[in-house]
Amino acid sequence: MNAEISRAPRTPERVRHELKFRLLDVVRTERLTPGMVRVTLGGADLAGFNSPGFDDHVKLFFPDPATGEIVMRKPGPNGQEGPADGPRPTMRDYTPRAFDADALTLAIDFAVHDAGPATTWALQAAPGQRLGVGGPRGSFLLPTDFDWHLLVGDDTALPAIARRLAELPAGARAIVLAEVDSAADHLPLPSAAAVDTFWVYREGAAPGEAGPLLAKLASLDLPGGDFHAWVACESGVAKALRAHLIGERGAQPQWTKAAGYWRRGSVATHDSIGD
Repeated sequence: MNAEISRAPRTPERVRHELKFRLLDVVRTERLTPGMVRVTLGGADLAGFNSPGFDDHVKLFFPDPATGEIVMRKPGPNGQEGPADGPRPTMRDYTPRAFDADALTLAIDFAVHDAGPATTWALQAAPGQRLGVGGPRGSFLLPTDFDWHLLVGDDTALPAIARRLAELPAGARAIVLAEVDSAADHLPLPSAAAVDTFWVYREGAAPGEAGPLLAKLASLDLPGGDFHAWVACESGVAKALRAHLIGERGAQPQWTKAAGYWRRGSVATHDSIGD
């Protein structure tokens, strides 16, 4: 039988979840690096939580700074629907970093290089405070049957990168290209796979410039064979990286997923980058 025909399928699987909204308590906080804060949430509302995709995202609902009230949208026929009247909640998308079904805890890692409401909240979060969480609404499950895997991103992508590396099996190979401010922002990225990690440092420069990641990626001697490329960072940077991978490095569009986890000059954005 032809080897290409016998090879396991590489089609991603989309999984939909029942949309649920949860009101959770801050259990503990931890400053992982100068640029990353972990907030661990807990509560009975986490029963049944499910996040099988490494780049899943949940919607976080932050307390109103003036009143402390958390206004959460409720599920409706079109997904998330806000109240007909009343304040619009402050919401942001984040990757569920780790869920413990026995302890009913959920860890969320916050990159703190901006000064928005999510960063402001995470930096002052303390046990006893509350946060609203919605979703995830669905998961995008990527197969691991590739000759190797490429993971590229900035600080905001590190939780998803860590989850992907944790799920890759022994015998797999991965290359990670991660942009952070300095060597002090390294995070452990354990994996059963063989992983080569390349760190790119901003050294105090503003995030969201394509140059550093693009230059490093262009300099890498990438392996041969079929690979899946996953990119997540600022939207303009993600677009430039995807174009370079497909146009210059032989990446297949159907095996190249790029997302803008944030966008310079905008708030609350999450872009899928396509052709």
